[in-house]
Amino acid sequence: MDYDAVADELYGARPEEFTAVRDERAARARKEGDRELAARIKALRRPSLSAWACNLLVRERREETRPLLRLGEALRQAHLDLDGAALRELSRQQHLLVAALARQAVELTERAGHRVGEGAREEVEATLRAVLADPDAARVWAEGRLAKPLTAATGFAAAMAGAAPPDLRLVPPPEQGGAGDGDVEEAAAEEPRARAGRASRRDEDPTARTKGRARENKAVDRNRGAEDREAAENERRAREREAAEQEGRAREREAAENERRRREREAARQEADEAARASAEEEEAAAGADREAREAADRVTAAKQRVAGLEGELRAARAGTREAESAARAARDRAKDAARRLRETRRRESAARARAERSTDDRTGSSGNR
Repeated sequence: MDYDAVADELYGARPEEFTAVRDERAARARKEGDRELAARIKALRRPSLSAWACNLLVRERREETRPLLRLGEALRQAHLDLDGAALRELSRQQHLLVAALARQAVELTERAGHRVGEGAREEVEATLRAVLADPDAARVWAEGRLAKPLTAATGFAAAMAGAAPPDLRLVPPPEQGGAGDGDVEEAAAEEPRARAGRASRRDEDPTARTKGRARENKAVDRNRGAEDREAAENERRAREREAAEQEGRAREREAAENERRRREREAARQEADEAARASAEEEEAAAGADREAREAADRVTAAKQRVAGLEGELRAARAGTREAESAARAARDRAKDAARRLRETRRRESAARARAERSTDDRTGSSGNR
C-alpha cells in the first residue's frame, strides 16, 4: 500500500466517505505490519467543503487550472520588477481567471450534490489568490489534496520576501480563442531583452531616466486604449463563453433530468406490468386453490356418504349375523329335540316290540299247554 495513492484516493472521494475509507486503509496498513504508514494515513484530515471544491477543480479541470499557475509566476515576477504595465494587464487577467475558476469549482461541487454557500465560495477565491501569490501554496494546491482553504500571507510583497525571481511568462487571457502558446513563448523570449533595457535605464543619469520614463509613459498611454479595448473584448468573449458553457451545462442537466425521468417512468411501467402479472398469477392460483378446495370438499362428502353407507351395511350385516346365529341356535335346539324325540320313539318302538314278542311267546305257551 502506497501513501500517495491512498492520499489521492481519499482527497478524491466525497467528504462524507472520507473518514470511513481513511480508517479502513489505516487498519489495512496496520494489519500488514506497517504501523508508520497506518499512522500517516490516520493523520489525514477530512477536507472542508471549500477545500474539496478546490480539489475537484484541480482533478477534473487540470488543463483549465494551468493558466493560474503561469499567471502566478508572471504576477510575482512583475511585482519584483515593479513593472506597472505588466501588473495592470496581469491584474485584469487575475480578476477574470479567479472568477471563472471559482465558478467552475462551485459548479463541480454542486453537480456532485453539495451546495456551496457564499462563505465557502469566498474561501475558494481566497485559495486561488493565495496560489497566485505563493509558489508553495501553488505547489500544495496543484496536488489536489487540500484539507482546508489556503490564504495568502499579506499580499505579494510578503509572499515574495526573500524569494528568488522566477522566470516571467505572460499568460493569455483565460478565454479560448485568445493568445496561444506561441504568444506566451514569444512574450517569455522578449522579457530578457526588456529586463536588460530596464537595467540599462537604471544606470543612466537622473535626467535621462526621467526622459526615458516620460517616453515609456507616452507609449503606455498610447497602448492603454488598445489594451483596454482588448481587455474588454477578452472579458466579453469570456462572458459569452461562460454563458455558452452554462447554457450547454443547463442543456446537459435538462437532458440528464429528462433521461432520469424517462428511466423512472420505464421502471415504474415495468414495475406496474410485473405487479399486474403477479396479481393475475395470484388470482389464477387463488382460483385453482378454490377449485381444489371445492373438489376436496366434494371428495370428503362422498367419502362420508360411502362411510355412512358402509356403516349401514355393517349394521345390517351385524343384524343378519345376529339373526343367523339365533336361527342356528334355534335349529340346533330343534335338532336336539328331534334327536331326543327320535331316541324316545325308538326306545318306545323297542319296548313295544319287546312286549309284542313276549305276548306272542305267552300265547304260544298257552296253546301248548292245552
